[in-house]
Amino acid sequence: MTTAISHAAAQDARPLTGGKLLIAALLIGLGNFLVVLDTTIANVSVPTIAGSLGVSSTQGTWVITSYAVAEAITVPLTGWLARRFGAQRVFLTCYLGFAVVSMLCGLSHSLGMLLGTRVLLGLVGGPIMPLSQMLLLRIFPKERATQGTVLWAMTTLVGPVAGPILGGIICDSIGWQWIFFIKVPVAAAGGLLLIQLLRGQPDPKAPAFIDKVGLGLLILWVGALQIMLDEGRNKDWFASPEIQILGVVALLGFIAFLIWELTEENPIVDLRIFRYRGFAAAATTYAVGFGAFFASIVILPLWLQSDMGYTATWAGYATGIMGILSVVTAPFVGKAIEKGIDARMIVSLGIVWLALMMVWRMGFTPDMTFLQMAWPTLLTGPAMVMFFVPVTGLAMASVGPSEQANAAGLSNFMRTLAGAFATSIIQSGWQNATRKNQTELSGVLHLGQANLDGMHTLPGPLETARALLTNLVEGQSVMLATLNMFGAIAICLFFAAMLIWLAPKPKGPIDTSGGH
Repeated sequence: MTTAISHAAAQDARPLTGGKLLIAALLIGLGNFLVVLDTTIANVSVPTIAGSLGVSSTQGTWVITSYAVAEAITVPLTGWLARRFGAQRVFLTCYLGFAVVSMLCGLSHSLGMLLGTRVLLGLVGGPIMPLSQMLLLRIFPKERATQGTVLWAMTTLVGPVAGPILGGIICDSIGWQWIFFIKVPVAAAGGLLLIQLLRGQPDPKAPAFIDKVGLGLLILWVGALQIMLDEGRNKDWFASPEIQILGVVALLGFIAFLIWELTEENPIVDLRIFRYRGFAAAATTYAVGFGAFFASIVILPLWLQSDMGYTATWAGYATGIMGILSVVTAPFVGKAIEKGIDARMIVSLGIVWLALMMVWRMGFTPDMTFLQMAWPTLLTGPAMVMFFVPVTGLAMASVGPSEQANAAGLSNFMRTLAGAFATSIIQSGWQNATRKNQTELSGVLHLGQANLDGMHTLPGPLETARALLTNLVEGQSVMLATLNMFGAIAICLFFAAMLIWLAPKPKGPIDTSGGH
């Protein structure tokens, strides 16, 4: 009897192959997809959520940033969690926890409750991103590691693309609560099935120490900085004592965090990984490039709904159409990496391509058609793949096997935090540019009274003429501000395209297994 049980356990512990390997890989990728999807599914829904809960659109964007900040804070815990409890066990627990907390988000009836549950969702979702990458590299043989990386990158790519489309359709047809409810059965079924597939697979653990001081400092400076960015535009920035205090806390907390983490034997965020020039260059490029890209997919649906009259559904289509060509081109980019084409060149060209799409958008006009607006979005797809797939491979291939979990956590932490900060910064810049443009346009309307007199000759009261002129100025101000933001995003992307060249030239095909 004992022999039979031991034999069965040995059978279970064999590496996954064939159909089981494929299904397990897809389910692991699905977990990452759901987490990344959650970063954008609320983007086009912000006006609807804000209206439903009786708050402003500015307050509604906290739904995006609260999730992203919580996710960013918990991502660095990935290395410690994986060592202490086992990467597989933590991943599956977070997978099922994601289903439960998504249900709570959908049941929220106030902004406070929704933000609280979104924070919880970010906390359980954070470890899923780096651990999904780690588990894919673990279950795939080394010679097929690139396939695992491409699958992970594709779920990371398709998530932000599918989010606006699903969010728009669900919001307009069912209700915003269902952008959370729809993930519950998917996450629950995926997690439970994956438990069965991975039963008996090795899940090594090791003694692990948690850096409580480092974690506290991380929460302090990240939280203070994000609140400052979110509230600054509402409180006239540093003219407000509250913003001044938050700025000082964020700065001092960040400095203390750096000092502590660089001297602590077991840091919560292993900043010593930055000693690898390849990782430092790739991870920084990833953060700057992703932050700029994410800013574009935040501002685009907001502009389309607030100024162009699009519904949430059509704003979702306008944003998500970029996914078509990204799916088609991903295998070709993977092959190019395997053949040893300089990954830095692929990344740089991809980011420059993204920047040129932003430059194209700077020519947008208020009377453009959906098709005219959609072309640069559609052509963004290949550039996304050229950027995301090789840059993650470069970062992971630069570190040794023992530092893989920490490197994945740090890279994803930087990316997620960049997205959260970019969301706040782009909206602040957008509002400031709108006010500035409105002031300038009003100032140059020296013939404003003549225009009003001319409009007053038309049927209708003078107030109607004033309202028409005011709406015209406001509309043009928002339009110009949007073009200003596309220009700023393009500059950030061009900068990111140069950063990647600080990485050393890979010796042949990059080892996407990161030493696996």
